[in-house]
Amino acid sequence: MTRRKTLGIIVYAPALADNDSRSLAIIQGMERALVGLRLAWKVSKEGQPVALPQRDAWLTAGTQKGKFPLVCNGDESHPVTIYGMQTPAHQAPGAQPLLDVHAELPLDDAVIAAAENVLECVAHGAQAFWGHATPFSAGLEIARQTIDPVHKPGVPPRGLPALKLPEKIRSPAIPHRLGWLNYWSAAAAQAIGFPDPPRDKALLSRARRTLSGGWVVRLTEAPLNLDDPAHLAELRRAYERFPEIGGRAEE
Repeated sequence: MTRRKTLGIIVYAPALADNDSRSLAIIQGMERALVGLRLAWKVSKEGQPVALPQRDAWLTAGTQKGKFPLVCNGDESHPVTIYGMQTPAHQAPGAQPLLDVHAELPLDDAVIAAAENVLECVAHGAQAFWGHATPFSAGLEIARQTIDPVHKPGVPPRGLPALKLPEKIRSPAIPHRLGWLNYWSAAAAQAIGFPDPPRDKALLSRARRTLSGGWVVRLTEAPLNLDDPAHLAELRRAYERFPEIGGRAEE
């Protein structure tokens, strides 16, 4: 499997405490969302999967210093991985430390069909502010939108707007960027002004509420592909609709 055929999921949530039960809630939610998935292996220093017969206890005990350790499905031919790490306060919006949860899955038919549920369950377990699920190749280009004259100079790709560094965004509830599938908590949706039914008719046709009062919003029916002019146009329209995303309304 090449990285270009993977789906990356990232959610941003309040920082973990030691032995925080959210790490286990995230894993269990992901397993519920994707039929047949079992995340009960760690990865050795040599890169080999190692079974975790007491996965739940190991994971909770391993949740220390704002992160939780990587777990995987133990299948090297069809790997699924997830882990959490901390963004320190000085690099985070609103100077509040964050938990960043990163998952990677094969971009196959089963994952595409379940992707909305996987994103929602990971975000719900983390009690996330916001997050997204995006194919690796598109996510790589979207990440290049974040620039800074001093710390990260450059020009965003494909005429997309420049986004601020996270530490220059005033609140952790404001999303840094867009993706293919977007999770916005109730606080994030309020921060960016979604939904406005007259303006968001098209987006609402591809959106659904979550049990926690947030939203999962799909930008394009098929996984986002920035080589597709229609997909690129949809991404540009969404940035135009939500100038708060990426801190652009804070000039």
